[in-house]
Amino acid sequence: MSRTSVPTFRRNALFTAIVCATLPGFVAAQESGPTTLEALDVSADRSQVSSESTGSYTSGATTTSMKMELGHRETPQAVTVITREQMDDFAQNDINDVLEGTTGVTVESVETDRTYYTSRGFDINNFQYDGVGLPAVYDNVQGELDTAFFDRVEVVRGANGLMTGSGNPSATVNFIRKRPTAETNASVAVTGGSWDKKRIVGDVSGAVSESGAVRGRVVAGYEDKDSYLDRYSNEKQMFYGVLEADLTDTTLLTLGHSIQTSDTDSPLWGALPLFFTDGTATDFARSTSTASDWSYWDNTQHNSFVELQQELAGGWQAKGTVFRLENDSESELFYQFGTPDPQTGEGLMAYPSQYDLNVEQWVVDAYATGPFNLASRTHELVLGATWSRSETVDESRFGQGIGNPLPPLNEWDGNYPRPTFDNGVSGSDWTDRETSTYAAARWTLTDDLTAITGVRLTWLDNKGTSYGTEKTTSYDAVETPYAGLIYDLNDDHSVYASYTEIFTPQTELDINRDRLDPIDGVNYELGLKSEFADDRVNTTIALFQTEQQNVAEAAGTFPGTADPYYRGIDGLQSEGVELEFVGDVTDRIQLFAGYTYVNIEDTDGNSAKSFVPEHLAQLRGTWKVPGVEGLEVGSKVRWQSSISQEQGVATTGPNAGATIVTEQESYAVVDVMASYDFARDWNATLNVNNVTDEKYIESLKKFGASAQGFYGAPANASLTVSWVY
Repeated sequence: MSRTSVPTFRRNALFTAIVCATLPGFVAAQESGPTTLEALDVSADRSQVSSESTGSYTSGATTTSMKMELGHRETPQAVTVITREQMDDFAQNDINDVLEGTTGVTVESVETDRTYYTSRGFDINNFQYDGVGLPAVYDNVQGELDTAFFDRVEVVRGANGLMTGSGNPSATVNFIRKRPTAETNASVAVTGGSWDKKRIVGDVSGAVSESGAVRGRVVAGYEDKDSYLDRYSNEKQMFYGVLEADLTDTTLLTLGHSIQTSDTDSPLWGALPLFFTDGTATDFARSTSTASDWSYWDNTQHNSFVELQQELAGGWQAKGTVFRLENDSESELFYQFGTPDPQTGEGLMAYPSQYDLNVEQWVVDAYATGPFNLASRTHELVLGATWSRSETVDESRFGQGIGNPLPPLNEWDGNYPRPTFDNGVSGSDWTDRETSTYAAARWTLTDDLTAITGVRLTWLDNKGTSYGTEKTTSYDAVETPYAGLIYDLNDDHSVYASYTEIFTPQTELDINRDRLDPIDGVNYELGLKSEFADDRVNTTIALFQTEQQNVAEAAGTFPGTADPYYRGIDGLQSEGVELEFVGDVTDRIQLFAGYTYVNIEDTDGNSAKSFVPEHLAQLRGTWKVPGVEGLEVGSKVRWQSSISQEQGVATTGPNAGATIVTEQESYAVVDVMASYDFARDWNATLNVNNVTDEKYIESLKKFGASAQGFYGAPANASLTVSWVY
């Protein structure tokens, strides 16, 4: 079905205005000829220094919101950077740990090996590697993505359609890889912990050639662990190699490849039923698992990239990137569906299935950025284009015995005969192609006032089938404009405002297995950013509002499966406030604090998406103990307000016919750490998580016939001993 005419996206007036505003910079850049432009002052505190080299909770410039290097107060959106120091202090070894500690982000773990993320009430499906965006194929992440390869993780909240191709108003997550160093560096970290956890990561970097013109880095790791969940175990293997070469004094070539395997035995596919047939809430032991003893879920990710960066005359530079990502998933899974009886515990039924998935994505991104003179002032310009192709092939082979009754969960030990998987086959095979061009300018209007304007044009072409349904769609030259203003009140404080229109292709399927039409809407943000203590402390106060049409909302599950289908909801509005404080308070104290309030309403003014907490707060910090050289102690607290979800209708008991509402009361998870440099180049760090042993449901994102969830980990600990050269 062709949709080359897109009347719902009425942006021509603003599009024309932004193009006209950006065009003079393009003309000035093109007509400058051999004229020497005034170089833009790029000071050291604005440069992209690796966070691992600073040991700080704050970061220098970021490029996630734009290809320009912008400092904290130069970006007209709320940005959180989780540095290497934060990850190491609190043993944040996978992306779920990192994003759980990010202001305004919730990690929706509906199963053990498939995770959704939300920000400001909406699903996050914009992910980047070193600023190069990946088109969303699915709105979840499979497996456990390790952080060993990354220097930091940048999260820009709000719509970011200028750099990602879609204006999803949730957030953009940018994984910044570690890069080679000129000097020789090496480290080894060995971890042991609860549930027989074993982990080792090695990292070596330095010059490969005698001149130092060629540099390399290798990161390798292995992890094996059991779990508080019955029968569950996970094994990961990680390798990352990257090579930099100075081809000339102005030309840098970078080649890199990484591979990570995440192999799980007895994973949760689906989770625990959250209510009985009479509507009362279940309360299983935290260790309870619905998995069989033969089930598994193996995920492998291959990530390759080539970058060529060229310095040009007049302070300009050009960069081209070719990026390939392949995700392979193989699994034999066991799902339990149905609603148990409150007296007998019976009522659950078996659903075994084999599932294989392969997603191959190619992205080519090229852009040029640099200064230009206009009206006696120096400004910056970015011009670029991106092309991508995503090929998705998956296959479900259904097992014999679907619907067989199962014993109550308090008697379930995973012992179920492995069936033959010849009870039907179905699957998908489709290709998504996307081409975009973008232009943005940073205008120095006065000494204190800066404007950023830009626009992206996107062409989408999707072809193929999914479970027997044709998936062909097409969109031509859809405009995503962006505008922002930053005003410096003084040397320490800036106010900002930004406006972005939203065009977000959706991967969710309706009851007919057709993809929903894209989301349309607008996103506004106002804020105050400040820097204190010689720029060692950054603060942000942000007010945001989003209005959207045709937002995906889960409406049920496909018959006989655990997979949800969706419907589009019009008039959804999200508004709220975010506060963030991060930095080196003193030479001995580092703090990170974040708070988010979000209110989500539908077109009738009723509360929507009640599974997203209205209030979310994070606080973590470390203190170097005076008088004990090398000793550091710290704590991390994550708190969220109560959440709920309408789960269907009770079928038995005195409440038969009444709506079931599952609630998770507000809770806090408290972690503590202690680190000690016990010898030269040697350190030991103890992390104790959930010290109060809080019991809580990980997520209420699923509802209705698939209303399931499981509990977060109880109190646990790990000890890491590391050597750094």
